[in-house]
Amino acid sequence: MALSRRSFLINAGAAGAAAGIGLHVAPTFAQEDVITIALAARAPTGVNPQQTGLTGGDNWAIYQVFNTLVRNPDGKFAVRPEDFEPSLAESWESSPDAKTWTYKLRQGVQFHKGYGEMTSEDVLFTFGRHLDPEIVTGGKVQFGNIAGVEAPDPYTVVFTLKRPDPLFNGSAVSVLTASILSKKAFEEKGDGFNTDPIGTGVYQVESVNENQGITLTAHPEFFGEQPATAKVVVSFIADTTARTLAFASGQVDMIEGVRSPGWIPTMQQRSAETIFDATSPGSFNMLHLNLTRKPLDDIRVRQAIRYAIDNEGLASAYGALAKPMVGIIASGFEGSVTKEELPPELQYKYDPEKAKALLAEAGFPNGVEIPCYTSQREDYSAIMLIIQEQLRTVGITLALDIIDHTTFHAENRLDKNAMPLNSSSYGPIPLNVFLQQVSAAAEVKADGTGQGNFSHYGVTIPGVDDLLTQAQDEPDFDKRTVIVKEIEKKLLTDLPILGIITLSYVIARNPRVDLGFPVESGFAYWSLNKARRVA
Repeated sequence: MALSRRSFLINAGAAGAAAGIGLHVAPTFAQEDVITIALAARAPTGVNPQQTGLTGGDNWAIYQVFNTLVRNPDGKFAVRPEDFEPSLAESWESSPDAKTWTYKLRQGVQFHKGYGEMTSEDVLFTFGRHLDPEIVTGGKVQFGNIAGVEAPDPYTVVFTLKRPDPLFNGSAVSVLTASILSKKAFEEKGDGFNTDPIGTGVYQVESVNENQGITLTAHPEFFGEQPATAKVVVSFIADTTARTLAFASGQVDMIEGVRSPGWIPTMQQRSAETIFDATSPGSFNMLHLNLTRKPLDDIRVRQAIRYAIDNEGLASAYGALAKPMVGIIASGFEGSVTKEELPPELQYKYDPEKAKALLAEAGFPNGVEIPCYTSQREDYSAIMLIIQEQLRTVGITLALDIIDHTTFHAENRLDKNAMPLNSSSYGPIPLNVFLQQVSAAAEVKADGTGQGNFSHYGVTIPGVDDLLTQAQDEPDFDKRTVIVKEIEKKLLTDLPILGIITLSYVIARNPRVDLGFPVESGFAYWSLNKARRVA
């Protein structure tokens, strides 16, 4: 159901009131053998890592249930090739040209619920689905550089790449959508695999319920150490007030934080003992401008929008959690650009008067209205409401509907939104951002078979894919970074997508739970296998 701006602000105020009741734990809810986490979504979509349209809550469960061939260290990104750790593969090696990657699989790894040993056949099946153009899979464009996958024996897998990739482990092998599926279980269950998946992870799925969430129990034949806690419940509470109250009453141990201005300080004032685990840089918040919709097909209108949005002011509302973006690569990652290194015409310093002049030049001296919608989840809603107000001051009226988070993603995938805000976590591999957000291969389709390029860039305005090809063909890391910066400059010239802010993903944690490691960087989910009660 759509919410008005007034309704959203009332709900946000209610969240602050809920935080203000005092967040001391009611110990009667604590259970020694259960860790509970509540995420900001209405209900689970599924626990199949290759599904499209998954929410952040789904990803939390998937990360516990499945393994990839290699993994990032707990609580942070692997930045250099040597930073990756073994998982289903116990060792690996790359050819000198970084185009052939060979993985030696761990022997004796058992799938959940008696589905047998994981072998190279399961790895071939998993990646084969991504490589099959007839099968729709989530994150498909991330595997476009793979020319082929072979298995010389049950415990060896060899990837042949089209282009060199010195960080292949990060760009394709360790991403969540590369989680290894049980071929036998997938073929047996069909669509039932989405809610009764079979992986190799430390936890297996006990149940998936729209009201109760996803219940996970320890996998007794896990190849590593057993989890510190026998059961994990991933619950879904979209309403901010209800989620905060569940945390305050002790019904849940952890909740997805409200990434809106003032939430963390309010929580800290009322409960100083609450722990906040936050990733850096967190989510990349990018605003797609649908180039197939008028008036967004006019570069002058897109430039007016860029000049009218005050990134720095928007970021300051979030304090230390947010940083303004210049392009669409987070500052601090290789390939990101700063305003100082750009020509003046691409710096887009906040200038409302210039925005008004560009609108008049485009034929809208009295302003223009653009219909769009966003998710009711707090980070999406708060950012878009601030953008709506900033654009209003220059004569651009966003007719903004705020709708359910799951519906928001589903409607975006059908190409129904003129200005969708995308919030995604990425590792320090810039090409993945471009491939998923602006490449022609990732263009959204009205029938739902497309990917996450909601602007139609690369199709309506060609050129970016040529630069992407150059970057992918360049084996030298420093030279590749130069090309990445050129891609950023092209995006700032054409403006199909606007980098708004990076925003740390935050989990509020009850101090009675020890996570087992500090959270520094990484995706918007992490392992719970070491989480245990300490009080």
